[in-house]
Amino acid sequence: MFTPDPLIAAAAIARTRAFAPYSNFAVGAALEAEGGALVMGCNVESASYGLTLCAERVAIVKGVSEGHRRFRRVVVVTDTDRPTPPCGACRQLLWEFAPDAEVVLANLRGVILKYTVAELLPAGFDAGNLGRRA
Repeated sequence: MFTPDPLIAAAAIARTRAFAPYSNFAVGAALEAEGGALVMGCNVESASYGLTLCAERVAIVKGVSEGHRRFRRVVVVTDTDRPTPPCGACRQLLWEFAPDAEVVLANLRGVILKYTVAELLPAGFDAGNLGRRA
């Protein structure tokens, strides 16, 4: 997939690393941290299905483990006719670590959709709901 956007290109590369032997649904994600660092992730499936990790969550957890706490841009790449948005669990983690981020959904055919995290998860749950500062 050729694209002038390096974050979309990174997510497309991450997609090729997906471990999806059960669904054959490979997903790649790439995050841009506040400091500009790039973090990639792919989905990793489990035979028990419930332990499967989405590409977005893999990238967030990887980024946090590398010392990043906020992300300003998120890209998800799939090989579908219409780009695929993050699932509910991924939206929740995006709300917590990338509340102001642009979310770019792309497919291998060059279709690109753009949202904000707030558009994907209005009235999200965060530390403020626990009586703490977000």
